[in-house]
Amino acid sequence: MNAHRPWTADLGDGTYRNPVLNADWSDPDVVRVGEDYYLTASSFGRAPGLPLLHSRDLVNWTLVGHALQRLTPEAEFAVPRQDCGVWAPALRHHAGRFWIFWGDPDQGVLQVNAPAVEGPWTTPHLLKPGRGLIDACPLWDEETGEAYLVHGWARSRAGVKNRLTGHRMSPDGTTLLDEGTVIVDGDLLPGWFTLEGPKLYRHDGWFWILAPAGSVETGWQGAFRARSFFGPYEERIVLRQGDTEVNGPHQGGWVRTAEGEDWFLHFQSRGAHGRVVHLQPMRWTTDEQGAPWPVMGDDGSPVTVHRKPHAPTQPPTAPVTDDDFPGGRFGLQWQWAANPGDGWTTEHDGAGLRLTCVRTGRPHDLRGLGHVLTQRMPAETFTAEVELRLDSEAEGARAGLAVVGDAYSWIGLERVAGGEARLVHRFAEGTASRERDAAHPRDAPRARARLRVEVTPGARCRFLADTGDGFRPSGEVFAAAPWGWVGALLGLFAAAPPGTGTAGAGVFSRYRATARPTA
Repeated sequence: MNAHRPWTADLGDGTYRNPVLNADWSDPDVVRVGEDYYLTASSFGRAPGLPLLHSRDLVNWTLVGHALQRLTPEAEFAVPRQDCGVWAPALRHHAGRFWIFWGDPDQGVLQVNAPAVEGPWTTPHLLKPGRGLIDACPLWDEETGEAYLVHGWARSRAGVKNRLTGHRMSPDGTTLLDEGTVIVDGDLLPGWFTLEGPKLYRHDGWFWILAPAGSVETGWQGAFRARSFFGPYEERIVLRQGDTEVNGPHQGGWVRTAEGEDWFLHFQSRGAHGRVVHLQPMRWTTDEQGAPWPVMGDDGSPVTVHRKPHAPTQPPTAPVTDDDFPGGRFGLQWQWAANPGDGWTTEHDGAGLRLTCVRTGRPHDLRGLGHVLTQRMPAETFTAEVELRLDSEAEGARAGLAVVGDAYSWIGLERVAGGEARLVHRFAEGTASRERDAAHPRDAPRARARLRVEVTPGARCRFLADTGDGFRPSGEVFAAAPWGWVGALLGLFAAAPPGTGTAGAGVFSRYRATARPTA
């Protein structure tokens, strides 16, 4: 395993450990095309959205792009809306194209498609308008040529949940052909609640819906089968926590390898660390009537370590975290907290990311700033470090490294009256509207600093800074919190109070995330 990388699932001996993606890749879905596997996940209100990951063995994944550059309606996502936007997408490959369907709980069911993962992806098409429509998944029946769609419901918008609605769909994925029918009603199943996240398949002459229930934290994975798409469906629990530490094994996707093996990718909620992705072996058994049922994991319980899928040997890898920001550009791992505005960054001929100190009426609350550049926390235990130079003379301008959620904390530089730059460390609790000092400010000669956060299980964050005399701890340990449905995010930002004229920039360089504290 790579000693530098915060987490590697590939153990290097033909086995892997879970989670295979130890970061907040929420609500994953997966598809195989030839010998390649592709995965997408929820991105909620961040931009770009609909991340696209690639693997050749289902264990080692790289981030290769995004299918959604900006959220729509654009004006509504000009500010952070972490519980809105892209919920639980489904990824499919049909008729030579990649397709992604998802539910926006405030708009309805949308889809985009492209001839290749690299794009170009179409603009979002609103397939079914309505509030509370979530977790949409299509199916093209290769036997009959018919197409279908299933989706769930969000009580927060629609007033109902625990049911799955099915439609016939035009083969081009642009039109629904009926008003919709409830094909699974969880209220009629004893003990089932919060049924959601359906993924739709055709196998062995049956229609299959793989869907979790019982809530994210404590639920289980169910399988539903029927001879007709519109039912009636029989149900069975096929994956539950059992005596493992994998709470509420939740929604995901089934994939069959080129070698004919079956595997299931799903998430586990880890609070502020987000929803991490596990890989479970899957096989088929038959009941007393000789009909099939899937069996996931170790006879229905999640596995911790397991043989890797049969596939060509791949070098151990994980989605990239580090960035040198060549030419002022940032890597695919970064997302804005909202649709980006003009001038938030400036490309140039050298290295380093120039984040403009955007003038705003609320610079003291990072949760309301769209121009926070974020990435997922890459493991339960890691160190993130970045170098910062404050190129702004505007009083009150600041820039820094943050951990952002419903509560947040940041360490960085601020320009004070008189022109000096100070190292500051601040935080805000979940219900607070303004920041408080987490430590006494100190001078920052040359307006430069190295900033560091050390994160341990439970999302406990220790901030440190070096202003020329070595790294020194700052303030107390900060317990990060999720940001709505999203795990806590690492962030880089620059901001300034309202005023006239430009406010300069914060220049970031050499961002690194490592498996252990650096010397």
